Amino acid sequence: MGVISGEGLLRLPVTLRGIRLGQPVDLLLDLVDRHALGLVVLCRDETYRFLPWAAVQADDDEIRVASPLMLLEDVDFYRARSDSFRALLGGVVRRHGAQVGALHDVELERTGKVAGVAVTRDGVEERLDAEGTSLSSERAAA
Repeated sequence: MGVISGEGLLRLPVTLRGIRLGQPVDLLLDLVDRHALGLVVLCRDETYRFLPWAAVQADDDEIRVASPLMLLEDVDFYRARSDSFRALLGGVVRRHGAQVGALHDVELERTGKVAGVAVTRDGVEERLDAEGTSLSSERAAA
C-alpha cells in the first residue's frame, strides 16, 4: 500500500466531492505511540480545524473527506495532546540514543503509523526505519 510523506500531505488540498474545503498546515503526531493523530486544516472561512487521521483519505492529488463534520473545531485540544510535525522539522533525530541528523520528513503508513523518518546530516538526506528513533524539537547543531 505504500507510505505517505508528511511534507507531501501538507501540500494537498482537503476536499469534499471535489470542492476545496481547506489546506493542511500541520500534522499532529503522538510520538509515544509513533502514530499520526490528524491534520490541522486552515479552512476557507479562515478558521483552523482538526481532521482526525481516521477521516483522512489521501491520494496523489487531494485529501478527501466524507463529510465536512469530520473537520472538528477544538484544534487546541488536539494540539495540547500531541506534537506538531512543523515544530519537529529540523529538530534532532536520535537512533538508539545517538544523534543521527535533523528531521526532514516523516513517512506514514496508511494506518497513520510512523514507518520511517527522513533525516539530513552534513547535507545528505537519509531514510531511517522509525523503530529505535526518537524525535525532538531541539534543533540539531550545525
